[in-house]
Amino acid sequence: MRSVLLTFFSVASATGSSGIHTLYKRTSLGPIATDNPSGITGGQITCAATPVNSFFEGFEPPFPTNGWWAPYAAPPGNATAAGPFPYESALDGDGFVFGFSTNRQFDGASIKQPTQTDWRVCFTEHSGEFSNHKATAWDTQTVTLEYFESDASMTVYGVPGSPYITFQFNQSTPLLTPMNGGIQSFNSKPLVDGGNVTATGTEFTVTDTSNSTYIIYSLSSITLTASSLAGSAGTISASSVFTGVLRLVKLEDPGHKTILDKHYEIYPVSVEQNYDLSNTTGTLSFHWNTVGNGSDLLMLTWPHHRLAMQKGNFPDITALAYLTTKGYMYPSLGNEWNLLYNLTSIIWDPPRELDSSCSSAVLQGLEYEIGELNPANAPIPGDFYYWGGSMNAIARLAVIADNLGRTDLILPVIDYLEASFAQWFNTSATTMAAYETAWGGVINKAGANNSWVDFGNGYYNDHHFHYGYFLAVAAVIAKYDQSWLNQHRDFINWFARDIVNPSVNDPYFPITRCRDWFAGHSWASGIANGAGSRDQESSGEAINGYYGALLWASVTLSDDMVNYAKLLLATEMHSVQVYWHLYPDQASTDPNNPYPEQGLRDLVTIGNVEDWQSGAWLFWGSEKSEIAAIQILPVQPVNEILYDAEWVKNVWNYTMVELVDPSIGDEWKSVIIDAYSNVNPQVAAQWSANITSWGSGQTYTNELFFIGTRPNPTGAPICSNNTLPSNPYGKFLIQDISSGNYVAASSANTNLIASSTSTSGAATFNSSFVPNAGTLQLISTKEFVTADQSGNYTLSATRSTASSWETFVIRQKVGAAAGVYSIQAVSNRLYITVDGDGSLVNNGANEAASSGFKFIDA
Repeated sequence: MRSVLLTFFSVASATGSSGIHTLYKRTSLGPIATDNPSGITGGQITCAATPVNSFFEGFEPPFPTNGWWAPYAAPPGNATAAGPFPYESALDGDGFVFGFSTNRQFDGASIKQPTQTDWRVCFTEHSGEFSNHKATAWDTQTVTLEYFESDASMTVYGVPGSPYITFQFNQSTPLLTPMNGGIQSFNSKPLVDGGNVTATGTEFTVTDTSNSTYIIYSLSSITLTASSLAGSAGTISASSVFTGVLRLVKLEDPGHKTILDKHYEIYPVSVEQNYDLSNTTGTLSFHWNTVGNGSDLLMLTWPHHRLAMQKGNFPDITALAYLTTKGYMYPSLGNEWNLLYNLTSIIWDPPRELDSSCSSAVLQGLEYEIGELNPANAPIPGDFYYWGGSMNAIARLAVIADNLGRTDLILPVIDYLEASFAQWFNTSATTMAAYETAWGGVINKAGANNSWVDFGNGYYNDHHFHYGYFLAVAAVIAKYDQSWLNQHRDFINWFARDIVNPSVNDPYFPITRCRDWFAGHSWASGIANGAGSRDQESSGEAINGYYGALLWASVTLSDDMVNYAKLLLATEMHSVQVYWHLYPDQASTDPNNPYPEQGLRDLVTIGNVEDWQSGAWLFWGSEKSEIAAIQILPVQPVNEILYDAEWVKNVWNYTMVELVDPSIGDEWKSVIIDAYSNVNPQVAAQWSANITSWGSGQTYTNELFFIGTRPNPTGAPICSNNTLPSNPYGKFLIQDISSGNYVAASSANTNLIASSTSTSGAATFNSSFVPNAGTLQLISTKEFVTADQSGNYTLSATRSTASSWETFVIRQKVGAAAGVYSIQAVSNRLYITVDGDGSLVNNGANEAASSGFKFIDA
């Protein structure tokens, strides 16, 4: 195993606002590149939401944008931060505000723990000026803050996973203010209105009027006075200037005090993050730098930590527990964690060949879909997201063609992709990428002052979603066109550096922008709206962000970067299966169950994970199929690891009511069917045959190729004539069975009417392949038959080109003689009937209402 060390470690100075010292240990996993992105198409631009006040004084970009503490830096700088968990916090001008939410709710769709602020901590010398606080150091997980006033200061160590919040005072007088009710008692002595209680020592307890109890530990003796003025919540203040450390911890249960008393003297100030990577395994290591003996450090773990941790030192879970939105945090001892993950061997292709029973159908779809590509009509990008999703679907066609040995079909795909991609290099284009200078990153230039553009891309929202697609498309082009790669490598690397930069030695991009390493997954939220709640809806596209990076690394970057991308992929998938996939049969008492509420687990799929709530809902849709599908798409070979059997079976059953609902779009159904194929490819193939629309992010070919390359324990053919019925294709006369008349149409009368009593007056139609359906073209005029969406008008042959309006599903009619077909219009999902005057109309509500037709060879 090759050992790859990545360390991002900074030590904060306690010498006041002017004494900033940041130390970085050299990493052997170097930067992807270090060139200045100023030469990017859109040049340089500054986001309207520049870092607040002097928060980063003494530092130069790049700055983190998507981590848990982004609200500290994004304007206005006082939004609630998603940590340091188990707490949430905010920065006021008057001090550091934090609390632990005990108000857990389940509303039928979400568990919620609304933000609770328990304490504000500062010092009496502080003026309250908002600008008198700043960051002094940060790393991949932690941030060190300083409040200052002249020579007095207070340093806050924001370390996720610590049960204590640690404050280091320097020549300052500690001042603690309750924020969730007044002080009820101090060191077990009641505090009466207008009175005070004084105590000296190293340990104090304080309970507020909401019955929330905290312990205040001091690492050296201090005298504290709890005071209550009439009508106020009261304060706790030191008797004099203090230089030393206070640690505050929420006491959820009196029985927890034993372990808290034992370990309060050891505190973490920062973390070093290390990786041991091979082609097959990756170990993610956390080493907390501590004051005191690190082996006695008390930290808290989430379920995903405990499931992956090797040789963890776990006290009994009854010793300490905090219920958070991602489940119980339980204790761990020691400042070394090693989390082991298996790394995928899947990069471009699935690990098995396409089932031979599916080959002809996949190749037919491949030839058709590639044949539809015209570089002259390649789309001009209007954004990153939709362009990337649609181009990624097209790019998959080249990879599938390569896998199936159809190298003749690769170049047409590459020509099409290059024609569209060329617009990103066009300095006169409307949509351009620019380098944003205030934070350090590549953005959609049009969104630099508008968070609504491209889903907030200019404010660093969704970069892993957007650039995962971007990198995947670029990787496919580069795989088959070395000259294109040579010409554009630096440009594409800027996007890789934006989301998967592994090194502090890159002067232009932060470390792995979207990843919250302690939370175990990424956040889509950037700096828009004060960088408030962290959230991530589309876990599938988050995974694809790192899959796109893996594809790009495999064609042009080092083996170390390939394995680093694999580790990002593995850790993201693991957390998705823990926090987004719900398992109704998981016991509520399982310590690694993040959601004890049975009602939530019965919903099968989380739609959105936020720092204060997680639930089966989306910002933009409420259908079960939407909530599930956005955790599945895009369908890539590597996702067979993601689509675990228990979850996809549950999703299949949970969404069935919508899978059989014709009003629900096929684009959602298609990816759910693909996921289900991981456990039953034969059934999935049958369902796939009924799909007529795949949306812009999926194709018929990729749909069936994925199904046909699934594990097949029964050995039965995955595809067959029964599972993949098709339209009759060729030149036909069409006969209405009920009347015996033949369908007529002409340039003089383009309506389709079953009016001819003989073949001599019948119109001839060419029935051509469209995936899972077909088109009907009137031979005499070369016009396509079109259906009316309303179903009120007669079908007519009036279109020179075919789209969904001109697409029909023609199948053997149920209960009719062999060779008698029903015809369904894709435009409105209604069936073709014959009116009394012989007019063909698409108004049949179901297959039984459809007229029967024979297709007679012309």
